[in-house]
Amino acid sequence: MDIVTLIIQLVSGAVGGNIAGSLLKNISLGTLGNSLAGIVGGGLGGQILGHLLNLPAIGGGAIDPMAILTQVLSGGVGGGVTLAIVGLLRSMVAR
Repeated sequence: MDIVTLIIQLVSGAVGGNIAGSLLKNISLGTLGNSLAGIVGGGLGGQILGHLLNLPAIGGGAIDPMAILTQVLSGGVGGGVTLAIVGLLRSMVAR
């Protein structure tokens, strides 16, 4: 794993968490909570999806735009899904 890949997944996870929080107002954790859940989900989700789907990693000499796009998408999806799970668990516990 490359550090650039991880940074892209973490940043896109934070963005994905905030987008999911803005779309799903009832499970939003606030900007900081959305970002933290997204960062965790972006890192974990990006790694899991990368291994399951055999996504290309960013590394070596040349920059591959498709590899960057897949890392952004996997990190963003992981961040959004993690926020949804954490938000639903939080709302269930609050009842």
